[in-house]
Amino acid sequence: MARAPEGVRARRVMKAKKPSAAGVARIGVNRDRIDTIDRRVVALLNQRAAVVHEIGEIKKTRGIEVVDTGREEQVIARIEKANTGPFPNESLRSIYREIFAASHQIEEPLAVAYFGPEATFTHQACRHVFGSAARTLPKPSIREVFRTVERDEAAFGVVPVENSTEGVVNHTLDMFLESPLTIYAEMVLVVHHHLLSKSGQLGDVRLLYSHYQPIAQCAEWLQAHLPEVPIRDVASTSEAARRAAADPTGAAIASRLAGELYGLRAVRRNIEDRRDNVTRFLVVSRREHEPTGKDTTSILFSIKDRVGALHDILLPFARKSINLTRIESRPSRRKAWDYVFFVDFDGHRADPVVQGVIAKVRRACSVLKVLGSYPTKREAQER
Repeated sequence: MARAPEGVRARRVMKAKKPSAAGVARIGVNRDRIDTIDRRVVALLNQRAAVVHEIGEIKKTRGIEVVDTGREEQVIARIEKANTGPFPNESLRSIYREIFAASHQIEEPLAVAYFGPEATFTHQACRHVFGSAARTLPKPSIREVFRTVERDEAAFGVVPVENSTEGVVNHTLDMFLESPLTIYAEMVLVVHHHLLSKSGQLGDVRLLYSHYQPIAQCAEWLQAHLPEVPIRDVASTSEAARRAAADPTGAAIASRLAGELYGLRAVRRNIEDRRDNVTRFLVVSRREHEPTGKDTTSILFSIKDRVGALHDILLPFARKSINLTRIESRPSRRKAWDYVFFVDFDGHRADPVVQGVIAKVRRACSVLKVLGSYPTKREAQER
């Protein structure tokens, strides 16, 4: 059978796709249904906001903290369990993070400082915990995040503390040696690195910008795909994206959020060498978090210089079957070969068993400081 001219076939396809009068009517009916549902959703959100406001007033009179990350995790877990689809749970989590953020602003407008600038992974962690409605204050250093919260210019601060590939962030650990702030919450973010540029074409890349940590976390991919391209180390992934946006032959290793902020296209997504690349962030505050039933406690201590000292410190945890989840050592900066240990373990400082163990450990230490008890978090995906 003879083929119809290209233009004729195109017109036939377009004509076939045109909905019938009945189809148009059905679309109209369903759009009306959506409008009705949207009005109900808005009404329910406002009802929820009114209840939140009432709770906020009760909290203020009783001196209870407004932000309860443990309660928020319980709400999300319950919603996910009740969700029968087709709406995906990941999207529900994002929506409820924004609902929580708006609720915080209704109860008590809060400022949150974070190790900036905008569009860094710390900024993403900040948005995961507090939502985009929170008033965020990017700070140029981890020290300045701590100082901002200490001066009561922000209720909370968000800082990185540990990466599964590159290890601990020493600047954060060192700040706990001198700061009175406590750990209020944690966030474990699955980190994805993207190669971003103006054109989105791999062949256009002549210079690569990024922070030293993403460069290290993508070393194998870079060696395989861009072995001859020079790399320029910059202060942050956000700064890398800013420079790539101004350089037609440049590219950045940065987050998706940075690409959106600076108008960059993805050359390649998820170029990290390890798919289990996660970074742990801490929320610091002058406040303490109430027990939730699934908590982590962090302490730091220095020990007396004698044989078996560390063994004696850890023995009370083993005897009470308290699980240690992390132990890290840092120079104390007081004298040579003097170390401070940072330990995370399951449980809350208000628990009598935990209190008893801490009391025994304290007697064997020259210094012991409880850094905070806070809800144990699960991993969150990049937004």
